[in-house]
Amino acid sequence: MLRYIALALFFLAGTAHATTDGAIKWESWSDAVFERAKQENRFVLMDLEAVWCHWCHVMNNTTYSDRKVIELIKEHYIPVRVDQDARPDISRRYENWGWPATVVFAADGTEIVKRRGYMRPEVFISILEAIVLDPSPINYGDNEPITEYAQSALLDAKVVAQLEKSYYDIHDPVKGGFRQPKKYIDWDTAEYAMLRAKQGDARSEKMVRQTLDGALKLIDPVWGGVYQYSTHSDWDHAHFEKIMSFQAEYVRIYALAYAQFGDPRYLKAANDIYRYVKKFLTSPEGVFYVSQDADLIKGVHSEGYFKLSDAERRKLGMPAIDKHRYARENGWMIHALAILYTATGDRRYLDDAVAATRWIIANRALPGGGFRHDDKNVAGPYLEDTLSMGRAFIGLYLATAERQWLERAANAAAFIEKNFRNKNPGYFTSVDPKGSVLKPKVIQDENILLVRFANLLYRYTGAESYRNTAEHAMRYIATEQVALRFLASTGTLLAGFELANDPLHITIVGQKDDIQAQALFQAAIRYPSVYRRIEWWDKREGEMPNPDVQYPDLPRAAAFVCTNGTCSLPIYEVGKISAEVERALRVATN
Repeated sequence: MLRYIALALFFLAGTAHATTDGAIKWESWSDAVFERAKQENRFVLMDLEAVWCHWCHVMNNTTYSDRKVIELIKEHYIPVRVDQDARPDISRRYENWGWPATVVFAADGTEIVKRRGYMRPEVFISILEAIVLDPSPINYGDNEPITEYAQSALLDAKVVAQLEKSYYDIHDPVKGGFRQPKKYIDWDTAEYAMLRAKQGDARSEKMVRQTLDGALKLIDPVWGGVYQYSTHSDWDHAHFEKIMSFQAEYVRIYALAYAQFGDPRYLKAANDIYRYVKKFLTSPEGVFYVSQDADLIKGVHSEGYFKLSDAERRKLGMPAIDKHRYARENGWMIHALAILYTATGDRRYLDDAVAATRWIIANRALPGGGFRHDDKNVAGPYLEDTLSMGRAFIGLYLATAERQWLERAANAAAFIEKNFRNKNPGYFTSVDPKGSVLKPKVIQDENILLVRFANLLYRYTGAESYRNTAEHAMRYIATEQVALRFLASTGTLLAGFELANDPLHITIVGQKDDIQAQALFQAAIRYPSVYRRIEWWDKREGEMPNPDVQYPDLPRAAAFVCTNGTCSLPIYEVGKISAEVERALRVATN
């Protein structure tokens, strides 16, 4: 341990010496930067970093502290630094190039060079010098315009076949996860595998369980929480950043897996991850923070630190926590907690989800049903904040059957439709400020989530406007050029399946203060399914939001399972819901 501290201090001393003479003065991203670049005949150099990112710190401590690099930037470039968590529009645009992502622009906003990850000083110097000599843009092939969009919102059979083949081929049959050096749970792939496993695909069940089991090693055994990924093509070489997207989605995926497979390790995983979030990434108001740094000392790998006990860690200090309270990150965790509540019935999770939701509504809501990212934004609004909260509202409606949440989800969808719709298929990541250098972009992952959200909202309400939103987004991701850009994009298969098929549909008919109705509802939301429509009709509340099924007037509370336009006989016993669902699903697939 002393050796670890000594090395860290030595590293810091060397870094301090390197930055003594004239550190880089970073600008914030703005259109004014490009105006200045035109006037001064300079390039714009963007460092897109994450505050939790180890290699971002290393590049700052070494490359951006190199005297030659500093001189070149001062002479020819305007340096701009962007926190990718603070700017979802820029982050989503360049996420396949980071972190850190380095992008050099001409003064008119044309991309000249894009580089992924850490670069040593000598490499970076050669790039900076080459751009000055020849600023011709490099064509990376990732901005090719789409000339023909999918005519149908249904996935083409050829696209499905290729994505399905990739879904199986990219899986590592030995260790789980993808066949690549970085190991993590791709949550779309895990969710699709659970869907397929429920349909009887034994290979998919083996794949997802192998990945879920491997990823258990990424959970911090001391504090809980999940590390971002492991290197070396195994699960044993963690990178130690703890990011809200991973905390939330792993909680959600392990909750779904526990419900489906009944493995207590998966419940423990979800609990351990949320235990960490509750203790380290939750504000006094009950709202969620963004991340915790990978490094105790920025730029120094912290493997030794994370091997220590709680007391030993605290003696040395605490890796920095980003205490911004973004709507997007809160939506992710609220949704995850709603799903964890449906899997366990533990009221603590639902209470925490509702508390965070109330705070976000009070402090991040925009007129018309949308949400801003932070307290004050220099840009935005962004699609992901409203979409994330919309999905959170759907999750809360699933967990509680309280119509206020369905209404808020509908308002979020209306805001998205009004502000982010592209005239071509798809929805933009942000609004389009007139004259802005960085034009809004349509992002595949965001549109996948939008299809799933809007489609589920359509199923719950029957309103064709939401179906239209889902299909407009789906036509973008169903376009062959988009769908096959990343063959590991299993989310396209998920979105396509859900849009084309009815969800599992269980309705409880009975008063909400009736004990039997309450027990039936709890049993219904516990039934394992990644795609479901669970409702509770208390006639005192008026008609169902989507009265597509007519239920009889019964003397006591009952449950109904509906598939393919037909419903089961009334189910009065909690223990019979699961059996009736299984029977109905067998009938539907035969």
